[in-house]
Amino acid sequence: MPVAALGSVVARLRAAGCVFAEREAALLLEASPSAAALESLVERRVAGEPLEHVVGWAEFCGLRVAVGPGVFVPRHRTEALVREAVRLVRPVRQRRRPVVVDLCCGSGAIGAAIATAAGPLELHAADVDPVATGFARRNLAHLGGAVHQGDLFAPLPATLRGRVDALVANVPYVPTEAIALMPAEARDHEPRRTLDGGADGLDVLRRVAADAARWLAPGGALLVETSRRQAATAQAVVAAGGLAPGLVEPDDDEDGGLVATGTAPGGRR
Repeated sequence: MPVAALGSVVARLRAAGCVFAEREAALLLEASPSAAALESLVERRVAGEPLEHVVGWAEFCGLRVAVGPGVFVPRHRTEALVREAVRLVRPVRQRRRPVVVDLCCGSGAIGAAIATAAGPLELHAADVDPVATGFARRNLAHLGGAVHQGDLFAPLPATLRGRVDALVANVPYVPTEAIALMPAEARDHEPRRTLDGGADGLDVLRRVAADAARWLAPGGALLVETSRRQAATAQAVVAAGGLAPGLVEPDDDEDGGLVATGTAPGGRR
C-alpha cells in the first residue's frame, strides 16, 4: 500500500478515537488480502467494532487466539490467572498428568495459554454460548483440549469430579449498573452475559464457588479474576463454598489482575 494511502487509514482511525492508530492500521493491512478488504475492515473499526473482532484474533500470553463477533475478547489483565494456574499445576506434573478446567471459557484463551506454558495436561473447557465454544474448539484443537457446551459445570464429564487440579473460571464480574460505564467496544459488541455479574458483580462466582469443591482434587484450586473493590467479598464467597480463600496480587500497580483463589483440603503442592 502506498505510504499516502496508509496515512489516510491512520488518520481515519485517529479521528475515530483509536489511540494506537498506527499499530492498528498495520494490523488491518496485515489482515487484508486486497484494497477492498482493507476498506471493509477499516469501516468496521471506525464504526467502533473491537479491533480483535475485525482482524480475527487477539494477542494473549504471546498467543494469537482466534476471536470474532459475538465472543468475549480476552484481556491482558487476565494473564494473571494463567500465571497462577501454571504455578499451581507444575508441581503436580512430578506425580501425574495435571487436570485443568477452563470454565466460562469464551474463546478458550486461558486454557490454551495454560496448556502452552505448563506442557501436556488434561484440558477441558466449557461455556454456555455456542459461538464461544466454536472459537474454543478452534483454539484448543491442537492442544487436545475437550470443549463442552452448557451452563457452568453441567456439561462436564462426571469422571472429572474430584480430579481437577486447577479450576480457572473467568466469570463475569461487572455489576449490572456499571455496564453502562464500560467502553463502547465491550458494552456494544461483546455478549452481555460475559460482562454482567449481577447487582454486586458476584452472582456467577457464587454459583461456581458453591459447586467447585466437589470437582477439585485434594489440594486443587479454584482461580477467578476479581477487582480490588470486590476482593474481600469474593474471598468470603469462596470460603462459603468450603475452600480456603486466598488472594494473589498483580505484578504491577494497576487495578485489576487480582486473582481470588480457593483451595480444597488435602493434597500436596
